[in-house]
Amino acid sequence: MIRRAGVLLVLLALGGCASVTSYFSGASDAKAEKPVGPVEAAASAPRMVAAYTLEVKAPAALRTLLMEHLDLSRFQRTDEADRLSRVELDRLAGATPNQARTLLETAGYFNAHIKLERTPATAAVAERIVVEVEPGPQARVTEVALDFSGELAAADAATQRQLHRAWALDRNEPFSQSAWSSAKSALLVRIRAAGYPLAEWTKTEAKVEADENRVSLALALDSGPLYHLGSLTIEGLKYQDEATIRRLAGFQPGEPYSEQRLQEFQERLLKTQLFDTVSVDIQPEAGKPEAAAGTPVIVRVREAARQQATTGIGYDANTGQRVTLEYLNRVPFGLPLRARSKLVLGRDLKSGEFEVSSHPQANMSRNLASLQLEHDTSADQDTTNLSARIGRLRETRDDDRLVYAEWLRSRERQADANGDPYYVTGSALSANVQWTRRRLDSLLLPTNGHAGQLLLGAGRADNSISDSGFFGKVWFKGYGYKRLSRDWFGNVRLELGQVLAANSVGIPDKLLFKAGGDDSVRGYAYQSLGPQTNGVVVGGRVVGTGSVEVGHPFLKNMPDLWGVVFVDGGNAAPDWGHYKPVWGAGFGVHWRSPVGPLRIDIARGIEAKRWRLHFSVGIAL
Repeated sequence: MIRRAGVLLVLLALGGCASVTSYFSGASDAKAEKPVGPVEAAASAPRMVAAYTLEVKAPAALRTLLMEHLDLSRFQRTDEADRLSRVELDRLAGATPNQARTLLETAGYFNAHIKLERTPATAAVAERIVVEVEPGPQARVTEVALDFSGELAAADAATQRQLHRAWALDRNEPFSQSAWSSAKSALLVRIRAAGYPLAEWTKTEAKVEADENRVSLALALDSGPLYHLGSLTIEGLKYQDEATIRRLAGFQPGEPYSEQRLQEFQERLLKTQLFDTVSVDIQPEAGKPEAAAGTPVIVRVREAARQQATTGIGYDANTGQRVTLEYLNRVPFGLPLRARSKLVLGRDLKSGEFEVSSHPQANMSRNLASLQLEHDTSADQDTTNLSARIGRLRETRDDDRLVYAEWLRSRERQADANGDPYYVTGSALSANVQWTRRRLDSLLLPTNGHAGQLLLGAGRADNSISDSGFFGKVWFKGYGYKRLSRDWFGNVRLELGQVLAANSVGIPDKLLFKAGGDDSVRGYAYQSLGPQTNGVVVGGRVVGTGSVEVGHPFLKNMPDLWGVVFVDGGNAAPDWGHYKPVWGAGFGVHWRSPVGPLRIDIARGIEAKRWRLHFSVGIAL
């Protein structure tokens, strides 16, 4: 009992000491600081970012793959706050060989050897991590089993052979996950476009024998039913006539479905310039494929404005500053016609034009008639021309053909040997055919392909100071574009023309040829090259001009801004016996803008012995 009492007294004394200590230290129990453990201490400490450099030693294509997808590489491209700590760096470095091996397997390398080395950081250099890759051989496809079910299985043998040949990842081809996916997608798209819009893969299997670097492919596709095109259902019309759309369909109900056929139909509708947007498609679920009437074809359009007025200002080195006003009516007086009026008021060229044309027929042909008046005072000339045309134009995506009859009346101011002015009047009635051919990778900004225009004409001319008589005309202008290397581009231009007539027959100046200017021979003024009469340039009966140009983007991050160098040559003459080309060379800056190429060129006329600035927008064709 006495022993227990003694223990109790000792405990009370210790408690009192603690209280006294707290009292003298000025801290109460309520305000005592909470002990800090190791977890809390780590959380409150500032986060240390681990600095390192990463080097991947591998073939170029595989190095690009790894540098793009390895976690160690990705975290180097993140913000500072998201960079790796030392603990995280150690963890990812340890996982890198397995991650690299997985990435290489997607490229078809199933036996790659990965070696990772780390060089510790010093006071001046960050830690260096090197990933060295020995990829080994790439696996190749050794077997392809491609089976069809659905209605495609009953198709003729030639169709099935053609689809088998279309399979992109054939035997002996190197295997990769991207090639495998692309081949599957490409064949599925092709089959759906060929009349089986519900086609789908029911089996796609790639069996890898890693030790042998071999891959066996097994695929099965259910084509579903073959669809047929039905009648048109047209939505969105307000002012235009349904007949315009139906004429351009290019197919009859009951014909097999073809995605390409519908795309061509859509392009024909857009080319009419009657619609801002056009969508042509079928809804497979809306009709039974075996129905005799076929599946309805849905045509959704948004009409372009019924009337449209456009104004503009501009400048080019050929004819100076100008103001333009254009008015377009797509349904004048409620008729299926298109009427266009254009007025140009320029420093050297003033013109007015009115054209009316029918809506396109089934073969994309339309009838047209036009009237044009122009007054040209450029290049020391003073000429007024009035012309009227009536013809038929057929426009397709790659080729145009214009057949027309033209009446031309001209009045040209000339000077005699004493410098006194007098006027020469002339007229001509002719029949003409003009073909335009385009085989370009882009109609607006071509870099590969060719385009050309050929004109053949024949008629009779009258003149106030010369004989009347018959004449013929041949004119050609062509462009060629070629990518010379990855970043170098070249283009050439050639123009040839001749008027065939007796020397005594007076041909209106508008039908003759002159050279010089932005799209002819740079380094010389617009239409300043040709035969001269009393010091004034007049039209020649032959012309030949050409150009060679090479361009290269200034910077990789500005691929549409090019620097170019060029050489131009050519002239116009009364005949080929008197033809003597002149030359120009120079350099320029070309901007491949969304509305077409904008060109600023500085050229030196070799014979003129002077520099000239040329400015233009767009290409000739």
